[in-house]
Amino acid sequence: MSENASDQKQLLHLVFGGELKKLGGVEFRDLDKLDIVGIYPNFDTAQRAWKSKAQQTVDNAHMRYFIVHMHKLLDPVTGKAD
Repeated sequence: MSENASDQKQLLHLVFGGELKKLGGVEFRDLDKLDIVGIYPNFDTAQRAWKSKAQQTVDNAHMRYFIVHMHKLLDPVTGKAD
């Protein structure tokens, strides 16, 4: 029996991206142009959103998208939101 989405524990993930100043770095060229894709209830949905955006910008080598594990920021010791 599978759980429905409302029964699953929320582990929030933020997907965002932007153009980097230099390849391999994590400093953005223009913070006003960051693309906030969204906040997702679990890693799987966040990864699908990340992959979609990354594929759309494949022609721009400086464009990068990231997944932030927000649930770990809410409780950095245990990684739990409780």
